[in-house]
Amino acid sequence: MLSYLVSLEPIWGPFRLFGYLTFRGALAVCISLIIGFVLAPWVFSKLRLLKAAQSLRTTQEVGRLAELHANKKNIPTMGGILIYLSIVPTVLLCARFNVYVLVALIVYTGLMIIGLCDDYLKVSKKNSKGLNSKWKLAGQALLTFIAIGILLGNMDTHMIMSELWVPFYKYPLIKEMPIWFIFIFFFFVMSGSSNAINLTDGIDGLAIGCAIPTFLVYATIAYFVGNTIIAHYLNLNYIAGCEELAIVCAATFGAALVFLWYNSHPAEVFMGDTGSLSLGGLMGSIAFMVHEPFTLIIVGGVFVIEAISVILQIASFKLFGKRIFRMAPIHHHFELKGWHENKVVIRFWIVGLLFALAGLCTLKLR
Repeated sequence: MLSYLVSLEPIWGPFRLFGYLTFRGALAVCISLIIGFVLAPWVFSKLRLLKAAQSLRTTQEVGRLAELHANKKNIPTMGGILIYLSIVPTVLLCARFNVYVLVALIVYTGLMIIGLCDDYLKVSKKNSKGLNSKWKLAGQALLTFIAIGILLGNMDTHMIMSELWVPFYKYPLIKEMPIWFIFIFFFFVMSGSSNAINLTDGIDGLAIGCAIPTFLVYATIAYFVGNTIIAHYLNLNYIAGCEELAIVCAATFGAALVFLWYNSHPAEVFMGDTGSLSLGGLMGSIAFMVHEPFTLIIVGGVFVIEAISVILQIASFKLFGKRIFRMAPIHHHFELKGWHENKVVIRFWIVGLLFALAGLCTLKLR
């Protein structure tokens, strides 16, 4: 919306700044920060009024971990609402609306609703199970059909979104993917990243802190692929209009900083599935649209490790009756080894930052 102010440049010269993506990106960070800090007290007071505290798992379920997390009992969940209320108005203000921004907002909104329903059931029923996994998958499948339907139904994006790109290779691996494969691929990227962040969201500040460098990297990638000169230099596939996803990432970065302010140890609020599912899905959909879905495995390395630790733990127990880790996801393993919660979080942040930088470096290795 604000980009239209560039047409007023003849009246006042500085209005031309709104034509620059970098300026609107910086503005998006500032606006989402302001909205977040202004709304935070009101949102948190409403959550406390609703007694929206998530039910924690019992000692019978998780053993000593229940004792370590006993002080989190009355902390409100569904804090992802604050992130959502900070991101969406900011994107509508700062981004030039196009098909890519539309798909990102649809996926983000849809997963936020799914996560909100999940959190509400956990709070209202006073248990940690929430929404049935089948309903979650059904909702993610529906969002996949809507997103791919929009991307493939648009004449300008149909062909380019049918290409499959991989890291370290400067040409598309598949020039035109079959439609059924595109649906399946998008579903796995979106739901995979969504569930990976959900698994990581187990201790104060961990998931949101690891998400921040990931969104910064994808803001950079979106800017690169939407710039003909940089895209040509790096042997990236130029995607006209995709640079506006950098605004979405910038708004998410600002909102994530606000949430981290309140979610850092000792947390005042949890994001819940309202935040983790939606942020993960947003991350995956952006990675798909900028043609860097496989790079997400590197950039979001911490999330991948967390998901793999759960898969390995379940597989090992079912096949051999033994556990590889003291508890999965792996951040709980280190907690039970005696690491303080803050040490686990900060060390995972460091690893996450290194993964993000490594993923960014892969752009030139083609």
